[in-house]
Amino acid sequence: MSKFDQFKAKLRPGQTYRRADLAQWSTAVDRHLKEAVQAGVLTKLAGGLYYAPKQTVFGKAPPEDDTLVSTFLKGGPFLLASPNAYNALGVGTTQLHNKTVVYNHKRHGKFALGGRTYDFRMKPAFPKKLTAEFLMVDLVNNLDQLGESAEEVLTRVKARLAASDRARVKKAAQSYGSERAKKFFARALAEVGAEVGTQDAA
Repeated sequence: MSKFDQFKAKLRPGQTYRRADLAQWSTAVDRHLKEAVQAGVLTKLAGGLYYAPKQTVFGKAPPEDDTLVSTFLKGGPFLLASPNAYNALGVGTTQLHNKTVVYNHKRHGKFALGGRTYDFRMKPAFPKKLTAEFLMVDLVNNLDQLGESAEEVLTRVKARLAASDRARVKKAAQSYGSERAKKFFARALAEVGAEVGTQDAA
């Protein structure tokens, strides 16, 4: 078996690799990388980032977002989010956004990886997975980027609070909200709580 065949045998379809990961299997990694890309067993996603394509009945599948981002960041933690997820909150946002936001502790900026753009944002804290409460807070954090009337969105978010787990929303706002978001939720939760209390008393 040639050195290149030995190198190729280490690759796992569907896996993403950094050049440093691949160097452990080759004494001539740059030559083998070039040969692997030419042979189609590796696809270059960005500088120093490669993907071993996984064949499906529809052709070569693109890398999974979480696998790709994990390799790019050299591990977690991170949280993938799309502004499109706001639309599921029922607060009237309908804009479609063709981007994936990556909350993390290491990188900041927009990076093109494998033909897709990822918006990396460094945040001190974020949950392990997306929740309705986090998304509601995140929506208010990013009001100025939505392209919709901030006042109307905030009015609908406040209306949505009556049917939400207000304790969990309060905790999410305190943990992940900007100063503006914290003030908004503190005021809105107090007002909604008072309204609900009045209705209960009646």
